[in-house]
Amino acid sequence: MKTTEFTGLRNVENVTKGLQQLLADLQVYYTNLRGFHWNIKGKDFYLLHEKFEEMYNDAAAKVDEVAERLLMLGETPAHTFTKYLKTANVKETGVVTGTDEAIKNILDTLKLLIASERELLALASEIDDEVTVALLSDYISGQEKEVWMLTSFLS
Repeated sequence: MKTTEFTGLRNVENVTKGLQQLLADLQVYYTNLRGFHWNIKGKDFYLLHEKFEEMYNDAAAKVDEVAERLLMLGETPAHTFTKYLKTANVKETGVVTGTDEAIKNILDTLKLLIASERELLALASEIDDEVTVALLSDYISGQEKEVWMLTSFLS
């Protein structure tokens, strides 16, 4: 018995493929943020150490939400880093200790995530998957605000 038999959603394959991609990207992003949190140095250490923790906690929550949405749509979420690294468009970082490098990486990642989420939002809209649309719309809203704040911080 599948959830989609009760929700009436059909043709979810493109959406679930996009959600698997997003899951992989978010997992790598989360790991990069943990590294930034652990390794940041300099005069902005206290501020950024706390900020990166806030950001990786947010990414972890998104990972869980995306995985649960995949389950609701009848798919099994990927759960290995081997699979994530093969699938993800977000690339692992090495050790990053500098403020500008860490924030530029985050901005590049957010640019990639927002573009991917917009494409996935359009696919979800085509099949009237309002739950995925709402989820992605919320993600984009928060990420656009984060971009504004980070670009202002670097300015």
